Amino acid sequence: MTAAIVYTWAVEERTFSLPLPLPLRLALASTDTPGALLDGSWWPRSRDLAAELAALTAVLDPLWGRITHVTVNPTLWPVIPRKMPVDGHVVSVGRFKAEQNSHKLLLLSYAVGRWDLLVIPPQTDPAIAAWLMTAATGRLRSHTPSDLLERAEFLRIVMEADQAREAVWDSEGGHGARVTASARSA
Repeated sequence: MTAAIVYTWAVEERTFSLPLPLPLRLALASTDTPGALLDGSWWPRSRDLAAELAALTAVLDPLWGRITHVTVNPTLWPVIPRKMPVDGHVVSVGRFKAEQNSHKLLLLSYAVGRWDLLVIPPQTDPAIAAWLMTAATGRLRSHTPSDLLERAEFLRIVMEADQAREAVWDSEGGHGARVTASARSA
């Protein structure tokens, strides 16, 4: 596991401090929906699979039982370790390019079973990521990860178009034009 060191400067001397670990960006669905394609969503902070998986499995082990295997599609991950030590045990990592959706992470536990998580790309806009996390744990759980990401891309395009229209509106007088017109009629 790696640790980030943030250097802070005091007025007359250097001090060093370790930042608090960032919270895991994970949303889990309730287990009462049979036939769902996804069990939740995960928004990693980077494409460093070893670091990201260590944090994920450390959180999920107490909830779901010891995670023993993880499978990923190598399309999104530049380096994929075959095995990783996590909290006193080893997690095997498999890679399946043709068989597994590139935006899905499969977690296996001998004791409990299997879970499928939507993997949200790290660079995703926070508003879109929030929508994806909600969709993967709500009524859209019957959609594939690719379907959800296509819908999210459409949502992103609509949001950008709305922002562009609003910018044009404001540049042409926008809300100020209404105030001026209503002020003149008074």
